[in-house]
Amino acid sequence: MGAKRILLIEDNAVNRRLAQFLLKSQGYEVWEVGSAPEAFASLKERQPDLILMDIQLPGMDGLTATRQLKGDPTTRDIPVLAVTSYAMKGDEAKAFEAGCSGYVTKPIDKTLFLEAVAKALKDRERKD
Repeated sequence: MGAKRILLIEDNAVNRRLAQFLLKSQGYEVWEVGSAPEAFASLKERQPDLILMDIQLPGMDGLTATRQLKGDPTTRDIPVLAVTSYAMKGDEAKAFEAGCSGYVTKPIDKTLFLEAVAKALKDRERKD
């Protein structure tokens, strides 16, 4: 089986570069978009094994986008990992309520980030 495919939805270029670097260093195939509408267009072209979703996106926020993904039969089974600078009490619960299967806070701790990605991918393999 080839490299696991990850769609990174992140509007901040610095955060995108860091996540992309970390993921590629682990052998993942990564493609990135900067907004929810770009993500929906990209998902019509190819399906990832995991979606990394920034919560603070321009236009449509990441939780709204996640709810839409989970409501669509073609994308509902793709795990979504929230990656966010929101770290207030209750924010993690909101992410899970929206359909996220994991939650990682920024600034990104490389070890915790990669562990969360690996866990989300492993959990999906168990479901398949």
